Amino acid sequence: MYPSATLHEFERQRSPVVLLLALICCWLGLAAGPAAAQEEDPGRFEVRSAAVELEDGVYYLDAWLEYRLSTEAREALDAGVALRIEVEVEFLRSRRFWFDGSEAGLHQTYELQYHALSERYLVLNSNSGEQSSFANLFSALNFLGRVTHLPLIDAALLVPGESYEIRVRTVLSTEDFPGPLQLLAFWRRDWSLRSEWYAWPLGD
Repeated sequence: MYPSATLHEFERQRSPVVLLLALICCWLGLAAGPAAAQEEDPGRFEVRSAAVELEDGVYYLDAWLEYRLSTEAREALDAGVALRIEVEVEFLRSRRFWFDGSEAGLHQTYELQYHALSERYLVLNSNSGEQSSFANLFSALNFLGRVTHLPLIDAALLVPGESYEIRVRTVLSTEDFPGPLQLLAFWRRDWSLRSEWYAWPLGD
């Protein structure tokens, strides 16, 4: 049986020594030689499609996101490091003779972690607190990649008659990594997973 603390709290209380060992294992992988390096997957984040719908005065987002973690990110995840994934949405207003300015934005944040005792992958919606459990990583990433009816902004907050562009991207954030893993994230570009901006005019 698990203790009364939630799985999320349990993972955050794990010894930093375990995380340091995960870091060492990642670096030891570099010593396997050029052949092993060629087998590493750099990972890929991509916004495949996205659209908004106006319903009862509120804009909602539907999007299809593709997540493929890098080899190092998967190894860290399996070693107990929680990965923070953010979906960023911005409304840009077109301004004549000037750069487009961000009028509104939303960061939808998820935390992906592996629980070794149950051998399950957990997805925590940091905005709502909702938690989902999956038997394998593929199912967890597929769940993360389906954004359905996500409320974005009240239409009344946009300036009537102005032209807007919406853009969406998804990012693997390293800001909350423990100290040793932040160093790894800084020096190894495999951690820098982010999609390109996917943009389209509001109303199209």
